[in-house]
Amino acid sequence: MLELNIIREKPDYVKERLAVKHFGQLEIVDRIVELDINRRSTQKNLDDSLNKSNTLSKEIGALYKTGKREEAEAMKAQTNVLKEQIKQFHDDLSAIEEELKGQLVLLPNLPHTSVSPGKTPEDNEVVRSFGDLPEMGDEAKPHWELCDEYHLMSLELGVKIAGAGFPVFLGQGARLQRAMINFFLDEARNAGYQEIVAPLLVNATTAFGTCNLPDKEGQMYFVGEDNFYLIPTAEVPLTNIYRDEILKESDFPIKVAGYTPCFRREAGSYGAHVRGLNRVHQFDKIEIVQIQHPDKSYETLEEMVVHVEGILQKLELPYRILRLCGGDATFASALTYDFETYSAAQKRWLEVSSVSNFETFQSNRMKLRFRDKDTKKTRLTHTLNGSALALARIIATLLENNQTPDGIKIPKALQPYTGFEMITK
Repeated sequence: MLELNIIREKPDYVKERLAVKHFGQLEIVDRIVELDINRRSTQKNLDDSLNKSNTLSKEIGALYKTGKREEAEAMKAQTNVLKEQIKQFHDDLSAIEEELKGQLVLLPNLPHTSVSPGKTPEDNEVVRSFGDLPEMGDEAKPHWELCDEYHLMSLELGVKIAGAGFPVFLGQGARLQRAMINFFLDEARNAGYQEIVAPLLVNATTAFGTCNLPDKEGQMYFVGEDNFYLIPTAEVPLTNIYRDEILKESDFPIKVAGYTPCFRREAGSYGAHVRGLNRVHQFDKIEIVQIQHPDKSYETLEEMVVHVEGILQKLELPYRILRLCGGDATFASALTYDFETYSAAQKRWLEVSSVSNFETFQSNRMKLRFRDKDTKKTRLTHTLNGSALALARIIATLLENNQTPDGIKIPKALQPYTGFEMITK
């Protein structure tokens, strides 16, 4: 959620930055400014009335003590009028604050100045790439055919047990999945992240804190009877660990990581491009999260990008890094880098990670602050997170890019975790 003081002091700047994200309701900014003026005016009227009421109460008490009962009773009539005014100001203030909050949560985060004003994924900027694209010819099989051939994963079993989009991993496929989870977690631990096992279901307050509620795209699964949400990513519980906290500067950087299954409805996803593991309702992912001082968050963002790069290089996968344009950036991020690996059989790039800086957008919702060591005042922290990594599409590209007539090769970095060098029939 944007900080109110920024909207109040720089409404034109806010509109200018929101236009980079092609946000089409800029009139909300004007309404927020108007509501803020009304809120402060009503708050002043309420404070003045409360002060006047307190003063009258003291005067009435003094009159009673000195035996001036009639004068005291006359003054009491004034306090009754004030009580009605105070109640009305309270009601008005509550209504204004409720609408103000409702308007604030409609505004996306302001994009960083490096974000271009493009509209579609085609307008994203390729920052850098690594590795040669494998050329395997038309005989290369997509991962869903390889999974059937080597009995690694079954979407049909998932349909039987749950429904479409819930893969069941089998045999060496299951071992590969577990190996990658352990490998990614070890990489995170070696980079200084504390491993955390977090709940897979969260309450509405938690989902709101990381901007997953209101759920504008309808992507979250909701357990209605108990009012829980299945997490779309470990970012949600991990970041909320620090909700309503006041940190010390010496606490920075806070670095946590966690493995969780992730659940997404993927509403409206159809077509050949979502076959196999390209887009599923449940997938496993290791998430890295940092809570950082505002002065160091963009340095930290680059550090997190390098961390993801290192994992992909150890997996021997060709990849490219994109800086997302305004039209493709998420609602909550100020700056996002996407990682894509190349699918040799599908001959297309698949997104496998997003690394983002949210600046104060999440921490403002969560009231996640730190005490400035110089001013002793509290300030909002910056929050960052990244996928390191999401398994489904990594497995897809790893299988496709490493297929041979004799089987599917396992990258050297993974072999100590799998216990085998080759997937065979």
